[in-house]
Amino acid sequence: HHLARTFIVTTVDQTLQAALGIDGALATALVDYESGMSLGQAGSGIDLDIAAAGNTDVVRAKIRTMQHLGLSGKIEDILITLDTQIHLIRLLQSQSGSGLFLYLVLDKSRSNLAMARRQLLNLERDLDI
Repeated sequence: HHLARTFIVTTVDQTLQAALGIDGALATALVDYESGMSLGQAGSGIDLDIAAAGNTDVVRAKIRTMQHLGLSGKIEDILITLDTQIHLIRLLQSQSGSGLFLYLVLDKSRSNLAMARRQLLNLERDLDI
C-alpha cells in the first residue's frame, strides 16, 4: 500500500501567469529558439516579440560559442543585468521543453535573483508542453 505521487501539470499560460507572480516580475515569455517565435507571453513594459527574437540570437550565439570551446555542459540560464532590470533566460531541460527558453524580466529593485531562479526552475518542472 503506497501513496501515489501527484504531479501538478501546468499549461504554458498557467506557467507564464505563475512567472509573473515572482517578486519584481514585469514580463515573461516562452520562446522556441529554433524559430525565434514566442509560444506565449504575459506582462507589459517591453515588446516581447522583439525580446523573443533578440534573445534567440543570444542563446544561439552562446550555444555556438560553447561548441567552439568544446564545452559539453548544458546552459541552465543566461543572465543579463541592466541598471534597473534583470533579464533571465532559462533554457528548459525537460524532454518536452527541448529547444525552448523561459524569458523573465525583473525589476531589479523589487526582486531577489536567487529566489527568481529557484522559482523558474520549479515552474519548469511542472510545465507540460
